[in-house]
Amino acid sequence: MEPHAMNTPDASLAAPCIAQRHWSVAEAAELFDLPFPELMFRAQQMHREHFDPAEVQLSTLLSIKTGGCPEDCAYCPQSAHHDAGLKAGALLDLPSVLDAARRARDAGATRFCMGAAWRSPKPRQLEAVARMVSEVKALGLQTCVTLGMLQPGQAEQLRDAGLDYYNHNLDTSPEFYGNIITTRCYEDRLDTLEQVRSAGIKVCCGGIVGMGESRTQRAGLLVQLANLQPYPESVPINNLVRVAGTPLAEQAPLDPLEFVRSIAVARILMPRARVRLSAGRESMDDSLQALCLLAGANSIFFGDTLLTTPNPQASADLALLQRMGMRAQESQETP
Repeated sequence: MEPHAMNTPDASLAAPCIAQRHWSVAEAAELFDLPFPELMFRAQQMHREHFDPAEVQLSTLLSIKTGGCPEDCAYCPQSAHHDAGLKAGALLDLPSVLDAARRARDAGATRFCMGAAWRSPKPRQLEAVARMVSEVKALGLQTCVTLGMLQPGQAEQLRDAGLDYYNHNLDTSPEFYGNIITTRCYEDRLDTLEQVRSAGIKVCCGGIVGMGESRTQRAGLLVQLANLQPYPESVPINNLVRVAGTPLAEQAPLDPLEFVRSIAVARILMPRARVRLSAGRESMDDSLQALCLLAGANSIFFGDTLLTTPNPQASADLALLQRMGMRAQESQETP
């Protein structure tokens, strides 16, 4: 392994003095193949170089527009292509969003994420979301949105409203992508990420594991993320939630230790990123979540619902951190 320069947790990934390593899929696959104790040791070393290992950042995610999405993502109950029993709803009004944001802040979250089931927002829709961003920002929270693909000028509009992060996941490796989504190509996702970067907004980008991909394809996803210039500041790693009515409802669950390996490899490949435990935590017991935190995860989605699927209750999350002698991040990171 090549040495990495010491750095503080809040340092910019784009700082010109920091050289970013280019990874190959073969190198990432070799990390996956390490004996579990050795992989965990390396991930812990990398984590401790760049973060306080006892601190976890808490984010809350709110679905501001649910269902009716024209994309055909095989994992998603919000897709109009699947019969998952989810009715399409209208965009939430501003007071409802602000009420949810205040409750998230008061519970301990430092970042508030808003998700809309759109292929791409229309101008009037983006205006409404931009106002939400401004008002949530005024509550003292970091802001993040996920709205689908962006058109020219839309990232700048969100930046001007005060947006901190834009989430747009790659979902899986390029080689496996066509098995999961046919209504949007991989390059579309990369183009949106480039628009976000060009506007000066931080990137939240990760993927989903356990969708039937091979270990090499899992490595391929993480390499795609790690080789972005720069790699994302926030990297959500989702464990597939098998929802009835979606094409992946009967997919065999991923081995729990394989999920931990995915977290550890993400930490090694992207040492300064916040690696977030995202979807799928509801099916994980405390021991598995503790292993993920030891493997280098240092952010979780915090709250009872994750868009449309269950999430562990906030009280259970705080109790687990207390049992581990860990704590929630108390303030925002330096922009």
